[in-house]
Amino acid sequence: MDAPVDDDAKLMLAYAHGELSAFDALYARHRGTLYRFLLRTTRDSRLAEELFQDTWSRVIAARTRYTPQARFSTWLLQIAHNLLIDSHRRKRPMATGEDAEHALANLAGPDHEQPEHVLSEFERRRRLQRAIEALPDEQRTAVLLRLENDLSVEDIAQVTGVGRETAKSRLRYAMNRLREQLAE
Repeated sequence: MDAPVDDDAKLMLAYAHGELSAFDALYARHRGTLYRFLLRTTRDSRLAEELFQDTWSRVIAARTRYTPQARFSTWLLQIAHNLLIDSHRRKRPMATGEDAEHALANLAGPDHEQPEHVLSEFERRRRLQRAIEALPDEQRTAVLLRLENDLSVEDIAQVTGVGRETAKSRLRYAMNRLREQLAE
């Protein structure tokens, strides 16, 4: 059973028929989410940028073959995840985490609250980021897809190319580890 055609899928289909402004709209909607996913998954800004460009190049190349079988965001993240796997196969990226911490700090946006609250919120986010960084790769990917991209277990399974139960298990183990680390 095919998923209903959402606004993003309609834009992608319009782009496939030559409407360039449709691509601009898709890019504007998904560039931040895609880049954050890649940056936090790779923990390397140079590699994230390279994979970001490669993902959009693949979207452009696949425009005439695109069929809306899942949400556009799921399809986009699946392309990015596959490129990420290919990259890991070529070489394992350096895991400094500094760029990811910087990106997480920027997610909060401007905060006009009391300095003590801002500091405690910053520290909470920093602890969460470190806990996510400490997860095994498969669990970290599942958590990032769930928390930052609001994907369902089925979508996470599709993006990562595993069965639903495997995706559910990775997510459950990751969330349990995060709870344990943040409770300390």
